[in-house]
Parts: sequence; C-alpha cells; structure tokens
Amino acid sequence: MTPPPPSDSDCQEVRGESWQCSHVCVAAMMARLPRAGLVSWLTVNRSLRSGAEGRGAGRGAKAGAWWWRRSYNSAPTKAALRLPRMEYQDAIMALNTLQTNASTLEQIRWEQQLGRKNGTLEAMNSFMHRAGMKIEELDQLAIIHVTGTKGKGSTCAFCEKILREYGLKTGFYSSPHLVQVRERIRINGKPISRELFTKYFWQVYNRLDETKVSWDTDAGAMPAYFRFLTILAFHVFLHEKVDLAVVEVGIGGAYDCTNIIRHPVVCGISTLGIDHVSILGDTMEKIAWQKGGIFKPGVAAFTVSQPSGPMSVLVERAKEIGCFLQLCPELEDFQSEGERLSLGLAGEHQKSNASLALQLCRTWLQHHNHPDFPPLQQPLDFAERYEMQRPPISSRFCLTTPMINGLRDTKWLGRSQILKRGPVTYYIDGAHTIGSIKACVKWFREHSLKEARAVGGPVVQVLLFNTTGERDAAALLKLLMPCQFDFAVFCPNLLDMAQNLNADQKNYTVSLENMLSRCLDNHHAWCKLTEVKRDNLWNLTGSTLEGPTTCVKRDDLDEEMLLLHDLECEQITTRALVFPCINNSLQWITQGRDPDLQPSLANPLKMHPAGAAALKEASTIQILITGSLHLVGGCLKLLDQSLSQ
Repeated sequence: MTPPPPSDSDCQEVRGESWQCSHVCVAAMMARLPRAGLVSWLTVNRSLRSGAEGRGAGRGAKAGAWWWRRSYNSAPTKAALRLPRMEYQDAIMALNTLQTNASTLEQIRWEQQLGRKNGTLEAMNSFMHRAGMKIEELDQLAIIHVTGTKGKGSTCAFCEKILREYGLKTGFYSSPHLVQVRERIRINGKPISRELFTKYFWQVYNRLDETKVSWDTDAGAMPAYFRFLTILAFHVFLHEKVDLAVVEVGIGGAYDCTNIIRHPVVCGISTLGIDHVSILGDTMEKIAWQKGGIFKPGVAAFTVSQPSGPMSVLVERAKEIGCFLQLCPELEDFQSEGERLSLGLAGEHQKSNASLALQLCRTWLQHHNHPDFPPLQQPLDFAERYEMQRPPISSRFCLTTPMINGLRDTKWLGRSQILKRGPVTYYIDGAHTIGSIKACVKWFREHSLKEARAVGGPVVQVLLFNTTGERDAAALLKLLMPCQFDFAVFCPNLLDMAQNLNADQKNYTVSLENMLSRCLDNHHAWCKLTEVKRDNLWNLTGSTLEGPTTCVKRDDLDEEMLLLHDLECEQITTRALVFPCINNSLQWITQGRDPDLQPSLANPLKMHPAGAAALKEASTIQILITGSLHLVGGCLKLLDQSLSQ
C-alpha cells in the first residue's frame, strides 16, 4: 500500500522543508539540460578529492591543547563526471526533481496512521548507508541539536558565531534558504561555495541514484528534497572535518529526519507555539511532545520559559527518555565583567534565544574540557530535580569575551533586519506564526517610531505580506492591525514575471492560479478587517483598469492562459492592493525612489496613480515585509545583489 499523491493544495511552502521541489516531469527538466541528458551523465563516475572550505581562524592560538581534530576516514566517494556544462545550476535542477515536501508530509501522516512512526528515521538510516555514511560517524560531528517553533534559527546562529569566536571550525545546517539553497549548509558562518556544493552534491546524488531498488519505493528510492539536503549536509561536514555542527530541526523533532542524530553533545528547545498543526498536532502540548523527541538519554537539554502545559510535557519527555532538562535564566542574569551586553539580532524576543545559545555553548565547551568551563557533575538521579513539573533553572555564569563578541556580531538575514536605501527603509522579518508576528509588530513599531521622530516630513508606512501553507492569514493580519499601515500590498512568493530566473528561485509545487488565489484570500481578509472597499489592481501589462480581465502567460508554471477577473473597480480609493510578483510590488511601493532596485525583467510596471502622490512626496517610506520567509528571500534577492553571487 502506498500513500495517496499530494494534491495541489497540499503543495504549499513549509518552513524547514523544500519550498521549490518539483512535480515537474523528467522531460521538462531535460529540456533545460544539454542534449546528453542528466541520466547519462549520472552513470559516468570518477573519484573526487575532498576539498577544504577554510579552516577556523586562529584555532591553534585560541583553542590550545584542549581541542583535538577528529578524522573522517572514508573511502573515496564515487561521483558523476562533471562535464563542461554540468555546473551548480544543473545540480539545483536535479535537486528540484526530487520528491516534494508535500508528499513527504503526506507520507509521514500515512505512516503514523499505520503505526509506523519511525518510518522516516528508518528510511534515513537506509539513505545514509546508501550514500556511503555510517550513523556512528555522525557522532564525530559534536552536534548541537536545536528545535522550537520560533527562534530556533536565531538560537543556532548565536551558537555558531560564539563557538567560531573560540577559533573552532563550525558547520551550520538550517532551513529554509532565502536566496540560494547552499545557504542551508554553512562552514565558518558562510554558505559553502558553488564549487563545493556542486562537487559534494554529485557525490551524494550519484551514490543514491546507483543504489535505487525498484521494489522498495521508500528507503530504496531517491530521498525527498529535505532528506537529501540533510544527508548532504552531514556528508559535507564530515569531509570538511568541522570541529562541530549546529543542526536546526526542520519540522517538529521526534520524526524529523535530523533526529537520526544519536549522540548530540547538547539539545535545545526555543519558544514553542502553534505551527504545522496537520503534522505536529493542534495543541501546544502535542507540539511540545514532538519537539521533546530530540532529547537523548544522558544528554543535557535546555529550554526557555514556556506555558505550563507544554513545559509539563517537556519535563515528562525528559523523564521518559532520561535526559536532564534545565530552564535557561534571563539574559540579564548573566555577568559580563563590566562590558555592555548587546545582541546582533534586534528585538526583545532575541534575549531568550541568546540565553539558550549561551547555555548550549557552555555545555558544549564543558563537554570538550575547555579551560573556561570545567565540567560539572550532573546529579545521578536528576528526575528528582524537577519540581511542580518545571525543570530546574540552570546556573548563571560569567560571560567570556568570545561569548560577548559572538552575541554582538551575530547576523541572521531576514530576521529583524533593517535595510536603509535613501528615503526608503525596509523592515524585513520572516515571521509566520502567531508568536513571531507579535514579536515582529513590537520590533517594527519601536524602530519605525524612532525613525519617524527623526524625520522632518511625512512618513508613509506600507505592509508587504504573503503567507503560505495551512497558516491562518486572517489571524496573522489581525495582529498587524495596530501598526496602522497607510497601504497593504499582497503578492505571491514569485520573484518576477520573467521566465529566465535561476533554478534556486523556481517553485513548481503550486500553480500560478493557486498562488494568486492565496493572495486574493489574504487581500480579502485584510479588507474585511479594515472594512475597506475591495478594489483590485492587477495592471500586469501597465494598462489602465478598463477591461474586465487581464491575461498573463507564465510558461514555467502554467501552459495555459490565466484569466484574472477584476473585482469592483469604479475608482481606485482602496489602500489594499494585489500584485502578481514581488518585483512589481516593490516597484510600486518605492515609486522609483530606491535607485538600487532593478526594474522588472518582463512587463515593466507603469506606475498606477493610486497612492502614488503620497509615496512620492513622503520624506520616508517604511516597508514592513513579513508573513513568509520565502517572500523575504525573494525581496532580499532583489534588494541585495551580493546574495546571488
């Protein structure tokens, strides 16, 4: 029995998994590749030497005798011969042919219904073996494993930067990516190079392709997108001989494919909330049970303040599994030897993430006998330490210079990020849950008000929003109402209407109709909240809104013409607008006042007069971009060309 194929509505973008995997058939992909064809290329093999992606700076001087390098002694990995045209984009197109994220989630649901709750991890064991790795080898990576609903990525970023300040060579696996897929696999804080990604991709891909078996449609097939990238990350970290790996969970914890890790050094759980309810459960307690699945026997674990219900579940999971769970103190409780403690990531909510990161890093350093943090003896019967279903508070300590510098210098694109371009200020935050949107609103109001007070003239505030998957857009938009935006703009996570975008930005999982339909739903929800007249601005070809329909041709996503019927449009007085792509949205909002923003590659937008005067005359245009990390990624690609290099 096999699970049913996913429907179009299921193929939504989900944080932690693929947002650009493809149902596209092999023939469609082959049309984009040289005549030799991908399949014939993958049958030609040769051994490739392991590369080096830069060592941790100053390890000998800083780390001293307390640290030694582990070795990864594996046989040379067979890899496809890289022909002249078989480069990074070819690897990305091959990656995009793997099973979609939606089908992965459907398979997990199906397995859980049948009682096969460990199916994902069993399949991952098989994939790892077929890729030439043993599970035991992952123990060499000295892993910090982090999950949570919001803040887990920021926590990981803090951890990576702090330990890099100690002179260690770090590996960092996160999801999703914003602009290029190789952002998910970082060494010493930087995405691995295109050359390194391409080399290691074909090593792993080819081994898995060679060992496929037709009778096993799960573990014997090619792994799904996120599973493949997880395997690839481990492969890269082992071959590049990192001193440690910080690994962010994709979705949940218990059945996430990163939970193949058997012996992490330490585990962390950031703030919990409601998200991915169809797979994790519809209550905080059910979600906490899933998150607590990353606990391992005898391994220290830390969490931040949680509601009493979910916290009780985490404590029970810790008792059941046999790990010592502790609660992080407030960030203000740490001593910093007179130095002012500041965070590189803005927002009050980042304090709990920073506190969690400090405890994770201290435990990691203690485990490896660093002189700054002598090992602590944990109680033998730590289950007795839990009082009233709450974990004990972990001890405070004096922060070291590398910790202070690491917290201050941490960068994490797309999270509480401010980008100033002349009269235009972009406030960029990939918040997409109830809790994270609340934190985003608090951050935006604080910083936008501070900027507005310093401006001598009128300030116009614009919301650029989209959300995906099963999330309740109306609930998220309601939380944004206190910002009192002058305009609300909605668009799909489609970069441009041009058809020549690179494979990193491709998204085949939903049709253009579905993406635009979701935008209309978001627009409708906003208008209902604000009781604003539902006018519609499609204006895709730059003409006025005179005709009843506008035609859009998008060969890459749809072979047929898409008819977008205009709604009531007697007179454009509404402040809520919908655009077909990110570029057109930003072009209209900025009204040409951001000189670094490149015009649309196809069907350049002729500025509609609706609201144009206010935007052109404003001393400052403040744009909050939120609701989806993939929307944020598309915006950053347009706003920062260096991210595409």
